[in-house]
Amino acid sequence: MSAPLPPRFTEIKRTIAATNPDFEQNVTKAWIEVLAELDKVTTLITKEGSAYIPQVAFADLDKLSPAQIADIKRKGTVVIKDVVDDAQARAWKTGLEEFIKANPQAEGFPEEDKQFFHLYWTKAQIQARAHPNMLAVSTWLNNLYHVPPGVNLEGVDLATPLSYADRFRIRHPGVHWAVHPPHIDGGSIERWEDENFRACFADILSGAWMKHDPYALEPRLESRTSLYRRPNQSSVFRTFQGWLALSKTGPRQGTLKVFPDVLLSNAYIILRPFFRPLVPANSKDILDAKNWEFDISTPDFPGIFQRENENGYAGPRPTNELHPHFLLDATMTSVPAVNPGDTVFWHCDVVHSVEQEHTGSEDSAVMYIPSVPLTPANASYITRQRDQFIKGLPPPDFPVATTGVGFVGLAKDEDLEEPLGRKAMGLPISVA
Repeated sequence: MSAPLPPRFTEIKRTIAATNPDFEQNVTKAWIEVLAELDKVTTLITKEGSAYIPQVAFADLDKLSPAQIADIKRKGTVVIKDVVDDAQARAWKTGLEEFIKANPQAEGFPEEDKQFFHLYWTKAQIQARAHPNMLAVSTWLNNLYHVPPGVNLEGVDLATPLSYADRFRIRHPGVHWAVHPPHIDGGSIERWEDENFRACFADILSGAWMKHDPYALEPRLESRTSLYRRPNQSSVFRTFQGWLALSKTGPRQGTLKVFPDVLLSNAYIILRPFFRPLVPANSKDILDAKNWEFDISTPDFPGIFQRENENGYAGPRPTNELHPHFLLDATMTSVPAVNPGDTVFWHCDVVHSVEQEHTGSEDSAVMYIPSVPLTPANASYITRQRDQFIKGLPPPDFPVATTGVGFVGLAKDEDLEEPLGRKAMGLPISVA
């Protein structure tokens, strides 16, 4: 059950309105434009399906044309093929399976048949994160972001990737999975409440939504994405979330789904709280812009919610009822088929979900490995994460239930030899 949002959220809307000249007029015009663009883009996404999502070879990353890069940036999603050898990826999967067998107490879900594991420090995971090709991909993705010419951001280096520890899944065929509906990670109400995070969407809130740049780095650096310290809420800046495939997987095989247009989805999500429908959600006229009006009189932020007995807020979680113009049933698009060693990455603002059905014949296995650049805040987190690694404890962003101390075969400092991988983990370059 979700709890009602607090009345003070109305003041967030009013503050935004008060700090943007001619707010009602400008965002109403933008709202009408965004709905018209959604009508066109959702038609195209629905028609093309998985083919709409860019695919490139790891060996070709430095050969892509400006048009190809622009396409990746607009869609906010990319499949990068052949990053790691097939045999190596499969060997890591075997290593994870052996670790699970040796440590049946490891947390995961579903409880009766664990497939998503709250494990962070297996040897396979730290080796995969430290692989030179994975770090090279991270660097390439980080550099899709930019700073204004002549601006020097102290402590920031997009060419220095950091290693953010996350979990993995080994999903079995035939298992229904309804735990990851369409959503956005990396901050909830913070998008509107935190002034620094809100600055990332300043063009949208001024009405100039087409000028919005999801890859502007500077406003991201001071954004507070986890004001309430909700468990499993990333507090670092990830340019892209991502995973490394350890098995073959594809559409209808428990894979990732995305809404592949980060500019448009950002504009719609950010503007949505300032408008309310004049017709019922199930009306055939709900998509008509004439049936929506500007309204900042309520604390509602559609898609933002608070679970009872839980600190902080979850979402954005768009739904057919709250965000009808997304046409989610048709536009949440499965990423193309991948092989072991391929990767999938999606911009930190992209709406994504996981397929509920897995109709394949093989496990759908992936390690979650995002792209994280060197920034002052990220470096501070990596230092704390390193200390947890050395102690065998979960990383700072994740709740401590089963600590991991005492697990058989847990990775240690000396198991990570790759210099760049050690640097990314905040460890001394040479093994002690």
